[in-house]
Amino acid sequence: MRIITALLIVVMALGPSSAAAQAPTAPPPAAVMPVIVTNPTATAADVESIDAIIAALYDVISGSVGQARNWNRMRSLFIPGGRLMPTGSRAGGAIGMRLLTVNDYIAVSGPQLERIGFHERELARRTEQFGHIAHVFSTYEGRIETDSTVIRGINSIQLMNDGTRWWVVSVFWEAEAPGNPLPQHYLRKEP
Repeated sequence: MRIITALLIVVMALGPSSAAAQAPTAPPPAAVMPVIVTNPTATAADVESIDAIIAALYDVISGSVGQARNWNRMRSLFIPGGRLMPTGSRAGGAIGMRLLTVNDYIAVSGPQLERIGFHERELARRTEQFGHIAHVFSTYEGRIETDSTVIRGINSIQLMNDGTRWWVVSVFWEAEAPGNPLPQHYLRKEP
């Protein structure tokens, strides 16, 4: 019951909105979207490697009850326009997702993470890289302090290296649920 409650707290709080799942809006053509860097400057150690940026991503959302998170640090990890996309079951059993900007995630989840005390860590990882892009399938475990609930799932993280640093482009995740357990091969570390 605690796991289901935690899933509802974390996944459904960020859970799918019907508008996002039913009618995705196409972005304007690339020619109309100028690239403007407005995110805070990242600490070099946070973005120097795939390992570093993944560790920073987990670290920035983790903290004890009442502990403020460094949201500018989180913003500094993402490209301008980066997205966070939780997916999961809705009432009635349909599957959907929400499309959040970094600021949306901070507004929706920030107060809740501080209220419940949440610590997330990586259990295992699968990485594919080509040139300046990388895809990381990162198995996670989250612990809620207020009720000792443990949540596991997979973060699908897209990354880009612009020649000077790594950027998070998007994080798309799903939590483990009854009927959808984590496969064993995603619980083992890469060789």
